[in-house]
Amino acid sequence: MSALIKGMVTVAAVMAAAGAGLWAGQTGLLKLPMTPAEAMTEEHPEATGPVIYYRDPSGKPFYSLNPRNTDGGRAYVAVRASEDVSFDPKPKTEPVAQAAAPTGEKKIKFYRNPMGLPDTSPTPKKDSMGMDYIPVYEGEDSDDGSIKVSPGKIQRTGVETVTVGKHPITRTIQAPGTIAIDERRVAVVAPKFDGYVVKVGDVTTGTHIKQGDVLATVFGQAILDQAARLLIEQNSGWTRGDEASSPPGLKGPGGVVGASRRLQNLGVTQEFIDQVKRDRDVPDTFTIRAPISGAVLERNWSDGQGFKAGDVGFRIADHTMVWMMANVAEGDIAAVKPGERVKVTTRAYPGRVFEGRVTVVYPHLMKETRSAQVRVELPNPDMALLPDMYGNVEIATGGNADALAVPASAVIDSGSRQVVLLDLGNGRYEPRDVKLGRTGDGFREVLSGLSEGDKVVVNGNFLIDAESNLQSALKGFDAPSPTTPSNTEASQ
Repeated sequence: MSALIKGMVTVAAVMAAAGAGLWAGQTGLLKLPMTPAEAMTEEHPEATGPVIYYRDPSGKPFYSLNPRNTDGGRAYVAVRASEDVSFDPKPKTEPVAQAAAPTGEKKIKFYRNPMGLPDTSPTPKKDSMGMDYIPVYEGEDSDDGSIKVSPGKIQRTGVETVTVGKHPITRTIQAPGTIAIDERRVAVVAPKFDGYVVKVGDVTTGTHIKQGDVLATVFGQAILDQAARLLIEQNSGWTRGDEASSPPGLKGPGGVVGASRRLQNLGVTQEFIDQVKRDRDVPDTFTIRAPISGAVLERNWSDGQGFKAGDVGFRIADHTMVWMMANVAEGDIAAVKPGERVKVTTRAYPGRVFEGRVTVVYPHLMKETRSAQVRVELPNPDMALLPDMYGNVEIATGGNADALAVPASAVIDSGSRQVVLLDLGNGRYEPRDVKLGRTGDGFREVLSGLSEGDKVVVNGNFLIDAESNLQSALKGFDAPSPTTPSNTEASQ
């Protein structure tokens, strides 16, 4: 089995090598080994260099890293370094100086360092790693430090430019948060008199009720007493209203003046007072109704239960507007202002975004988490957001006024220096120092260095840097004339 596998691997390697050799030979990029007949008629220099590999003596596409023989007993031919295949369209033995200036083309001004270092030479040379210096032709450099890039390179690198304009500088701050009840939308039902619960309405904790629904029917002696005084007041002719409108020291029989005001102070509705006056009868019980629409948070009463003045019978909350309490990090709190737009997402509703605005930035910091709470008001008409539900908060800070800005991808930031590539047209680019201000979502504010309407590179700027030796242009070094030796050669 192992012999079969080795044979299959050998066949695959041979086919790959044969295919590569056939393609390279057809394209003219690969110098194929000559057949014995070609070798007899072709003049070639003597092979030099170390042995790279061994090839089949009959010219077949069989190769080996170690000496070996064919099945017929013939030894494989050693291939030295000078005979190895070459993808260089020009022979390796051709002097660099000959390849530097093609006949009829632009004149070479100087040679620059292939690694982008500020080092030039008037003659062909190599750097410390053996790399050839790159020729710079007339018209490819300029005295203003701009960069010339051929249209072919621009197309291959996918260079994109945009026009500098004004944009709102917004910065999105992300923070976790928790849904809370709006404190202003909570109502507590607590009678102002002592009494007993005759019957509780069809209300339980967690149910949603509407304003005016019956919560409970109660008995209160104080209510009956004031209702009776109201009838006495009405029968005796004292119908002025309440004590506030009565003349000083004037009281009717039995002190009945102000019965309506006393009933109102006990929490009795105007509907009950009108009923007593209309029917001229004092009901035995009094009905307590829901003051607002919302969900019942607490139900503390049962049928037949007694209560004291101030005891909480029900607690109701309106959930049509809720709060999101976001915990914003200490380093971001200075950027958050009331009125800024907020987007909230929750795990319960993937893909749904709830929008609101910042209303309050709390004036204290939580030392345990080094964060401050920010209150966000969120409309909740369908009651989807529930109290204590977690959410992710995105606060869009800033953006109140437009500022001159460029996309963040246009800036080449070295830490101590910020540069953009200004498009001068006709494939010429100029590195321009800029002073930056605020950083937003995808944009950076430009304080100086650019004007509205300028065009800058946003995609492919680093490729232009590599292709056109941007680092040399940024350093602003002057290329020496061909008759002047470079600094590097002078030091050597």
